[in-house]
Amino acid sequence: MTAKIISGREVAEQILTTDLKNKVIALNENNIKPKLVVVLVGDVKASASYVAQKEKFAVKAGIESEVRRFKKDVTEDEILTVIDNINNDKSIHGVIVQLPLPDHISVAKVLNRIHPSKDVDGFTPTNVGKLFLGEDTLVSCTPKGIMQMLASTGTNLTGKNVTVVGRSNIVGKPVAILCLQQHATVTMCHSRTKDLNAKLADADIIIVAVGIPKFIHGDQIPEGSIVIDVGIHNIDGKLCGDVDFDSASIKASSITPVPGGVGPMTVCALIENTIIAAERIG
Repeated sequence: MTAKIISGREVAEQILTTDLKNKVIALNENNIKPKLVVVLVGDVKASASYVAQKEKFAVKAGIESEVRRFKKDVTEDEILTVIDNINNDKSIHGVIVQLPLPDHISVAKVLNRIHPSKDVDGFTPTNVGKLFLGEDTLVSCTPKGIMQMLASTGTNLTGKNVTVVGRSNIVGKPVAILCLQQHATVTMCHSRTKDLNAKLADADIIIVAVGIPKFIHGDQIPEGSIVIDVGIHNIDGKLCGDVDFDSASIKASSITPVPGGVGPMTVCALIENTIIAAERIG
């Protein structure tokens, strides 16, 4: 078996240039212009690359984006004041603070300062709590993108066995909740799980977000399963994920590539959340 590639680039392109663009046109007709602000601190090459992709996707959907750049020695209070000003600016519908932040700035303080209605990353306790309760909210971008990728395969999650490897607040936990909401049976694992192979053996869908290069190999994957690889690592100048793609693609029915898989879908979800925030305010 050779796995079908689930292209995040293709799925994102379809969503951006059709559904989202049409929503933006409708908002513009009502004099609402969705706007996203990205707060970027320091000069981290990977962060700059992610921000550039956000700007590119914003253009494709037809929304306005602005990057506010700060030197790495900016104080925590200065960043908190920036967030306060954005919260009070009615022309701005969404804000994200690009991570990582310098050590002297508390990530928790900064993220908690963002008003939930503008939290298009879906990281604030209010939005995470609403997600857990199954209430309407701005859903964390990577989990949202993963669900859209699964939907693009035509997979109905009802009754499916989903194994999530990784327990982060950003990916593992929220994507497990989203799968439960679609009536899947979810098994949560992580890097310290004992007998991981047994937990993977019955999986119809495997979502790997453990943050360790090539942590999962093909011999651990059931024949015909769907594999979603969230990780991205630079090893000796080559990008790879949390899954060993070469061996996994022989066993899986469908698999996401690295790069070009989950990454574009995360950014697409961010743009969609900004549009949703604009619709709610409007």
